[in-house]
Amino acid sequence: MKRRDLLAGAAALPFMAVLANPVQAEAMGRPWNKRRNALIMDAMGELREVYEDSLVQEMLDSGIRSMTVTVADPKAQEQAAYDDTIRGILYYNRFLDEKSKFYSRSSHVAHIDKARRENKMAVFYLAQNSTQFQRNLDNVDVFFALGLRASQITYNYQNWAGAGCKETNGSGLTVFGHALVEKMTEVGMMIDLSHANEETIADTITASSKPVMISHACCKALYDHERNVSDKNLKALADRGGLFGVTQMRPFMTLQITDALPVYYDHIIHAIDLCGINNVCIGSDRDHRRLVMSKDYIAELQREEGAQAVASDYPFYFEALNGPRRMEVIWDGLKARGLSEAHLERVMGKNLYDFYELSIG
Repeated sequence: MKRRDLLAGAAALPFMAVLANPVQAEAMGRPWNKRRNALIMDAMGELREVYEDSLVQEMLDSGIRSMTVTVADPKAQEQAAYDDTIRGILYYNRFLDEKSKFYSRSSHVAHIDKARRENKMAVFYLAQNSTQFQRNLDNVDVFFALGLRASQITYNYQNWAGAGCKETNGSGLTVFGHALVEKMTEVGMMIDLSHANEETIADTITASSKPVMISHACCKALYDHERNVSDKNLKALADRGGLFGVTQMRPFMTLQITDALPVYYDHIIHAIDLCGINNVCIGSDRDHRRLVMSKDYIAELQREEGAQAVASDYPFYFEALNGPRRMEVIWDGLKARGLSEAHLERVMGKNLYDFYELSIG
């Protein structure tokens, strides 16, 4: 679900009031251990201009040192997609530079290392569709030069490269899609298969000469949702060295709202059991504010999501992860499920770091 920063120009980013819920339980685990300095990364999360400095500091205090953000509305097509993605990159460049005490623009893992030393957050750029490339492979070079380091092959529906998960009669990877995969691999841009249908996922895993990733999804074997991925494709992804990021979108895992967090851990543990401890990471796809389902927040969702904001899915978040320190909650929850400190460090950041190092250097 793409609420993040829908950029039809910088002015299209709403300056929304931070929504506090005075009655909710605080989403906090045990404080992150600064002496251990475990690397915490998010394969796909949200940063918003409305975040107050104190909230960003809480994110940093929870250990997050790297996040990949979506730079433009993935629903845009053709020239609008090209223009919006350029605008989005320029917007984020300006925003991150203005908040340089917290964030740093990033394109290589050396930038993560530097951010860790400086107690900042390294921010990478993702496009959640390939429509910004239009049908011109030279545009991969254009966007790589602008700082884009990852792109999905599809969003929810059919495009020139493949089919999304909502397409009722979509293709697998197309002829153009095969050429795009080859070009992205040649340039060094990471291939993300989130939102793709099963055929496009399978075809791309096979077609790519390098490992690919699914930055934010869940396990179809545990919950049959269109955005989730089959065990067959997850195993194929891992067998070729790919990485699977488990998202925190509650509707992808359960209809239950109260006390639902255990199912999130179920998906992570299932992915680890299937793919191996080195092939799973966190890809939250979530806001970091403390949210409440107020009229204002629902209106915000409807502005950003349009028809994708379905009331029966509300809230999108797990209440126990509703806030800027949720990585501490996840660490504690997975530790209670039996993960060792070494395995926690892999899932919470090291696996993603290693994948980035292999993919973009």
